[in-house]
Amino acid sequence: MSRIGKAPIAIPSGVTVTVSKENVVTVKGPKGELKETVDRDIIVTVGETEVVVSRPTEQIRHRAMHGLYRSLISNLVKGVTEGYKKELELVGVGFKAASTGNVLDLALGYSHNIIFEIPSELKVATTTEKGQNPKIFLEGIDKQLIGQVAAKLRSLRKPEPYKGKGVKYAGEILRRKAGKAAGK
Repeated sequence: MSRIGKAPIAIPSGVTVTVSKENVVTVKGPKGELKETVDRDIIVTVGETEVVVSRPTEQIRHRAMHGLYRSLISNLVKGVTEGYKKELELVGVGFKAASTGNVLDLALGYSHNIIFEIPSELKVATTTEKGQNPKIFLEGIDKQLIGQVAAKLRSLRKPEPYKGKGVKYAGEILRRKAGKAAGK
């Protein structure tokens, strides 16, 4: 049995979890509402203080889905109570980030600035301090959406292995390569 799938999901106070006939799990909390469509074979049981995810058989497909949907529902519950944050860092001379509402203006060493529109479900903030790399802060309740937007921002200028220039996650450790060896 899946060890992750076996663990029940605790429902904090102020959070309601409902399951529709179409197997759509809806989680409402203080920060908002999230929905996730669960595979028709997976059984989601909502109790007073916890949610239990179970599977009907020991088929490989059911075993694979069991832990997945338990984790996804757990992420929904955490999202509506605490929310998620992601921090990106711009490393490089002349790299800048500015935000106006949900529009991000990035100078990443290309001939023109990149104007990136952030989805309305997320909040974006930027900081530029002297002696520090510019930072982009993403905040929201949907873990998948934050990860997707952060990955898209990172793909605009991936960190290169020689000097480490580019957009990287805060705390990300890059594999660095040695440069050219000096001639004779």
